[in-house]
Amino acid sequence: MPTYEYRRQDGTTFEIIQRITDEALTTCPTTQQPVCRLISGGTGLIFKGSGFYQTDYVSRDESANGKKPEANNEGKPDAKAESEEPAKAETETD
Repeated sequence: MPTYEYRRQDGTTFEIIQRITDEALTTCPTTQQPVCRLISGGTGLIFKGSGFYQTDYVSRDESANGKKPEANNEGKPDAKAESEEPAKAETETD
């Protein structure tokens, strides 16, 4: 059930858990002051934990083309660059 926030006539606020189908309160249940329901922006989506990665989310372009996202290799040296060493020039003396 959602939590609704109300403001009393004196400016103080309180929260109450109500069903979506319930009517909005017109008076405070404890002080009997007139109240109005506040409209809130709600909360955003919060990811907690370490199990969320960049590769878990596919952009629209990739999902439309059926492509899988490529792994991000930033900060890692190229495997090709490691295996290739510059050739040393040998000089022969007669």
